[in-house]
Amino acid sequence: MRARAPLCYAALALCIVLLAGCQRSPSAQAAQPAEANTESASAAAEGLTLKSDEIEKAGIRTSPAAAARHAPEASGYALVIARDAIAQAVADLSSAAAVARQSQAALERSRGLAGTPGATPVEAQEAAERQAAVDQAALTLARRRVSAAYGGNAPWKDDYASPALAALASGETKLARVTFPLGALAAAVPSRLRLAHLGGAPATKSFEVDTVWRAPADASLPGRSFFGILRNSDVADGERLLAFAPVGPAEEGVVIPYAAVVISAGKYWCYVEEKPGQFVRTEIDPGAPTDDGYFVKESVVAGAQIVTASAGELLARELGSAAE
Repeated sequence: MRARAPLCYAALALCIVLLAGCQRSPSAQAAQPAEANTESASAAAEGLTLKSDEIEKAGIRTSPAAAARHAPEASGYALVIARDAIAQAVADLSSAAAVARQSQAALERSRGLAGTPGATPVEAQEAAERQAAVDQAALTLARRRVSAAYGGNAPWKDDYASPALAALASGETKLARVTFPLGALAAAVPSRLRLAHLGGAPATKSFEVDTVWRAPADASLPGRSFFGILRNSDVADGERLLAFAPVGPAEEGVVIPYAAVVISAGKYWCYVEEKPGQFVRTEIDPGAPTDDGYFVKESVVAGAQIVTASAGELLARELGSAAE
């Protein structure tokens, strides 16, 4: 037994050494991604330096970042109202108005003949008065239906023969119902609205809504709803759109064209030519897209030379050199 004791102690010491080595290995492995991220950030900060012939061969082009002003926006959704529903409402309204005018004219003629040899019997007079009242009530109901469906403050308020309503019924213009989440807007009615195709490319131009008024609440979507008229747009009946409304004062910044933006590691970047031939990858915030590009308040100043062509080529070169 005494002869085996030294062997047991030696085996125990060896196990302790092995366990200590196993405990250190995870921390060493965890340090590797951090070092890789540090190297990547350092590579982005240093950028790439290319010769003039390399720049020309790669097709790299730059342009100065344009100064811009942009107001923060709340986002919502819009639905283009089907034209047939508006046309039916206008047709019902026109029919009710025509019938009411005819019955009222008949009543006036009957009253005008009172006391003359051609006077109508009392029963016919009462029937004409009753018919005029019924037709007038039908006209009032048709007007209230239009008001309830499309808002009491519509541009055609108190003028249902308005060209604006006729243009919607004919399809010359489009009516969009816009809904924003509760609390997204501070103003009672947005001063203007901007709509864009749902799922469209970032560079797809949006279109302005020039007339906005409050709409009845949407039972299927909680929030605040508004109507807006679209002119000269390519939207289709029943199409769903993205909606944007300003929620604050305009801010100073620059617009980074969409062609200048590259995505790497889940972040958005652009390349800035710090000095001739030296291109530095700079992170930008894509949270404020506009028709012409991303509005950026920080990281890029007005007048900075932005790579607008072959930015992907620069990214490939940079990541390739970093991997090497």
